[in-house]
Amino acid sequence: MLRAYELMIIIDSDVAPDDVDAVISNVAGLVAGEGGTVASIDNWGRRKLAYKINHKTEGTYVVWEIVTSTAGLPDTERRLRLADDIVRHKLFRLPDAEAERRGLLEEAKPAVAG
Repeated sequence: MLRAYELMIIIDSDVAPDDVDAVISNVAGLVAGEGGTVASIDNWGRRKLAYKINHKTEGTYVVWEIVTSTAGLPDTERRLRLADDIVRHKLFRLPDAEAERRGLLEEAKPAVAG
């Protein structure tokens, strides 16, 4: 059964702008390693944090839409918790109605006989 997830990470402001793409591709590789498919990546760029985290006031925000059959992407979440370049991350499952509205579960629809 396919599930749709949304993953948001905040990349540390100490990471050079040229290295942000490397961090993004590394996270995409983690998702692919668990059998997930990245439907879209939305790089929001550098933004001010709502409050200081580790004495920092800015970070680069990136949002992924992910489709996978692996429940919760446990290995990806573990590695994101341990990564030094990532200040915060949040992974949550999209409700099926929202995933269908976004067109993420197109593959999961049964074929229509005709």
